[in-house]
Amino acid sequence: MTVQVVLVHGIRTSASMWRVQAAHLRDRGIPVTAVDLPGHGSRMAEVFTLDEAFATIDRAVRAAALEGPVLLAGHSMGGLLSIDYVGAENPPPVAGFIAASCTAIPRGAGLATYRFLARRFDALPDRGMWLTQRMLAATLPEETRADFGAGGYAFDAQDVALRSLSVLDLLTALARIDVPLWFINGQYDQLRVNERLFTSIAPHAELIVVPRTSHLVTAMRPRVFNALLDLAIATIDARGDLPTASRS
Repeated sequence: MTVQVVLVHGIRTSASMWRVQAAHLRDRGIPVTAVDLPGHGSRMAEVFTLDEAFATIDRAVRAAALEGPVLLAGHSMGGLLSIDYVGAENPPPVAGFIAASCTAIPRGAGLATYRFLARRFDALPDRGMWLTQRMLAATLPEETRADFGAGGYAFDAQDVALRSLSVLDLLTALARIDVPLWFINGQYDQLRVNERLFTSIAPHAELIVVPRTSHLVTAMRPRVFNALLDLAIATIDARGDLPTASRS
């Protein structure tokens, strides 16, 4: 059966951040679903809640699992949510998992500082979009530069989403994950802060650090990230005995 890929975006952005990856997978004949979380992208008018975020991921995974083994990939907030989801006590039908740019525990002083800076940035004229565009132009290749904002920016969902993440029990979830797992971080990603802790709890996981790359690893080095998706798909293909939708 063909591996099915489900992609979960990070905070403020939307499914559009995965355009290059989705195109690459479709060119290979790999079915792919990129979701919009509540309060983001096509669902901007909704209120972000953890329950609906998890339900969104679960609906996409279970629909895909009817067709074949599922590779789930999440970036930043999407990665944190997906760690908690994959590591549930009753695991979902996921055959492999990529956690990108999310090796940090969203609690305490670090989370409070991030929320403070995000609110200050949001208070700038035009909600800081002039600075955002300059930063993207300076760091992203032309092929991905427009993708992060193509679905709109979820300014209103940002603070409630960040606050919600503090209840996730990521370390317990990581210890339960028994499918192939890849941590993918940019060399200069600020969310590498708990990288050693995460890899010590999930010793079977592979850690891949992409050189000369920041938090936006999927967009800064899209061909590298696409190759890592291919690696994960090949790994799942080689484990052909993995269950699909029957695992619930």
